[in-house]
Amino acid sequence: MSGRFGAVVAAVVVTMGLGAMPASAAPVLDRAVSSTGCGQPATGAGTTSVAHLRSGGVEREYRIYLPAGYRPHRAYPLVLSYHGHGKSAEYQEELSGFSGSDVIAVYPQGVPGTDGKSAWTGAPYSAPVDDVRFTADLLTSLQQRLCVDPKRIYAAGKSNGGGFVGVLACRMSGRIAAFAPVSGAFYPQGGACRPSRKVALLDFHGTADTTIPYAGNPEKGLPSLPDWLSGWAARDRCFPYPVSVSPTPGVLTQWWPGCSLVHYRMIGAGHVWPSTHPNGDSPAPSALDATPLIRQFFRAHQLA
Repeated sequence: MSGRFGAVVAAVVVTMGLGAMPASAAPVLDRAVSSTGCGQPATGAGTTSVAHLRSGGVEREYRIYLPAGYRPHRAYPLVLSYHGHGKSAEYQEELSGFSGSDVIAVYPQGVPGTDGKSAWTGAPYSAPVDDVRFTADLLTSLQQRLCVDPKRIYAAGKSNGGGFVGVLACRMSGRIAAFAPVSGAFYPQGGACRPSRKVALLDFHGTADTTIPYAGNPEKGLPSLPDWLSGWAARDRCFPYPVSVSPTPGVLTQWWPGCSLVHYRMIGAGHVWPSTHPNGDSPAPSALDATPLIRQFFRAHQLA
């Protein structure tokens, strides 16, 4: 994130008041929106570029990857990937690795929160900006310029970014087809959860995560992962008890019959984006790769 961009956002945060609720509280559009960008020429296929968008009176930044051989008359899936607290869009692009595949991959940049580190709506340290509205504005802007399949828009994220994906699942399930939080921080500041439809959700979390403990943190209002998942099972009217299998040593896979709720319990893993190769989160490999599983899950779901 550039120094100029950070300074602008910091000034806005000071003006609005640290710890305040987002100024723009009006509901965002929660349904599929037709793309008008099909047929328009686009540059930069096969590369990642940095772009800007004004949302809620704040200049926002994001990275975008267009698939190699992008064809403007073909409708492409779009994946949003949100970084963790204190991280960057560039870091998240390398960590999650959605670029290079046949999807439009977008990596939004969070703004400095109350501790001066980048963050997303839904955490106690986030800035008083409306990142849900930013997401909606970003999607609308992209759909006006690119050929995006409105039924195949997805969201993934790590840590605070994963917690924000949980917020999006509660507030934008009519526009985003499936969600994948990784090591998610599901703070109560995310607000009430009333999704407009049954949600397709894939979750990963390590049992040895000391940043966002698997068993939760009552002092911070963080739920245990079993409680958080049970909440989604109830909302989606799943069978209340999951089916559990362990096809891979060190991983317990759970899914809830009657809905699209899947959880990977990473036994002994810390606060990481699971990868069988060292990555920015950890030099130690995990028991599985999260990104290919997320891609597979996203391919299996689209809006009706």
